[in-house]
Amino acid sequence: MRIASIDIGTNTVLLLIADVDDDGTISVVHEEQRIPRLGKYVDEHRSIQSSSFDKIIDIINDFKDRSQQLQSNRIIACGTSFLRDASNQQQFLSHIKQYTGIPVEVLSGEDEALWTYRGALSGLKISGQHFAVIDIGGGSTELSYERSEMNAGIRDFTRHSLQLGSVRLTERYFKHLPPIPEELKAASGYMDNKIEKIHDADFHRYELVGVAGTLTTLACFDLGLENFDRQIISGYRLSIETVRLWLDRLSHLTTDEIRQISRCAEGRADIITAGVLILYKLMNAFAFSSVTVSERGLRFGLALKEWEKNKSA
Repeated sequence: MRIASIDIGTNTVLLLIADVDDDGTISVVHEEQRIPRLGKYVDEHRSIQSSSFDKIIDIINDFKDRSQQLQSNRIIACGTSFLRDASNQQQFLSHIKQYTGIPVEVLSGEDEALWTYRGALSGLKISGQHFAVIDIGGGSTELSYERSEMNAGIRDFTRHSLQLGSVRLTERYFKHLPPIPEELKAASGYMDNKIEKIHDADFHRYELVGVAGTLTTLACFDLGLENFDRQIISGYRLSIETVRLWLDRLSHLTTDEIRQISRCAEGRADIITAGVLILYKLMNAFAFSSVTVSERGLRFGLALKEWEKNKSA
């Protein structure tokens, strides 16, 4: 079954076209990424800007054309944090449906965490039995993990969605780039308050897996890659010491200086420092010694969700 899944995020819009086999194995046919930052200023104004209405139509129609060219059986789309927050959400969704014909499902933070977890681990070859998945988005961060096996064979799956995102944090606290010490301190305090709400987590048996642009971009930086390379990045491990060193370096660089590190920073050079700060704070809070990078994520989980729905129909 060939499925096209579109992930409409605060900073990026991602397309995955993939074949899902009878056993649920996902084989990538085609991927695309656009970075229109549709959720710009949604944190402050609680409203999607009018310019984003035009941007999304062009992107979705381009993705729709590509999906049809590659003979996809299904085209599905979802929206995440900025759509959950926006007061004009329904107007935005109606606009997309009217001009593209594609309905968009707005995922709850919990569902976003669940399907990101499923997608992140699909195809990732790492050792270990217990995994926690962190997804640092533009508007929110999801942390998801399986606690244990229950007697009836039902997994005790826990997921947390935090109002911590690289775009949200940058817009709210970083008035200077690089941020001044007072801004870093204020952002850290805000994160501490959010992280404290995850009070029941014990991760000493868990391997941390990270998805989304902050993680893949940081891996590119650490590997010295000028361009994104899925094969090299997938499964790359970053120690907490490495994350801390990159945080210290990035927090002293201008946006232009960050762009010069790698082409992979394009579209997120001004928000990567906030993203790495979120990563470091969460790793430090829960004593994760390292994080393994997965280039997969929500769009892969959405493909599995659609495949499972079709299989049970």
